[in-house]
Amino acid sequence: MSGTENLSPRAARLREAGHKLTNARLTVLGVLEESGGHITSSEVLDKVEAIDSSIGRASVFRTLDLLTSLSIIRPTYLNSSMTPTYVLMPDGHHHHIVCTNCNRIIEFENCGLGAIAAELEERLHVKLTGHLLEFYGICEKCS
Repeated sequence: MSGTENLSPRAARLREAGHKLTNARLTVLGVLEESGGHITSSEVLDKVEAIDSSIGRASVFRTLDLLTSLSIIRPTYLNSSMTPTYVLMPDGHHHHIVCTNCNRIIEFENCGLGAIAAELEERLHVKLTGHLLEFYGICEKCS
């Protein structure tokens, strides 16, 4: 038995990348997954504290950095805030539109960036691991 049967796909990815599945990492990842993927670091801290008060702030921030480096999450800055909102990156990419009036987040699927990503990889000799596409505007409720 490999011990990965009950892991979320993101936790399995963390393990496959050679990282230990510590209580802090699994707790932070669980909070992110339960949030639906749009959550600030402050909200992560509060929720982790409620689950396990022995997990320190430094562990939470190290885990957020690790998950970002593995393209499991990405920070995004809504309303020009200095505090990032973290979004889950299904399959290494995420796309949304943010209403600049009410902050509503509208997610969408096919971004059409596959050809651009392939061209960038070839031209710049890089291997892209993901992308975050954000548009800003006014939603239909606010217009």
